[in-house]
Amino acid sequence: MVFEKTLTDIVKGIRASKRDTALYISSCIAEIKSEINSTDPHTKANALQKLTFLQMMGYNMSWASFATIEVMSSPRFAHKRIGYLAASQAFTQDT
Repeated sequence: MVFEKTLTDIVKGIRASKRDTALYISSCIAEIKSEINSTDPHTKANALQKLTFLQMMGYNMSWASFATIEVMSSPRFAHKRIGYLAASQAFTQDT
């Protein structure tokens, strides 16, 4: 994943796509689904960060619960912080 989008790229893309925002976000979610299955912890944490932002916009991220736990268990504090933020926002009683 050499050319993965950052969170900043996604925010800029959402602002730029005035008419087809839903189409742009659905393509971003498809990219995030492939990135979240990566074995690289940085790529997985970056994907979870983008997914957490999209969850704040009202999109479902319940399918990424296991990846959230994987990022939470990372030895790097920056990754743990992303994982715990995602968990606090996305996990419910049913998770």
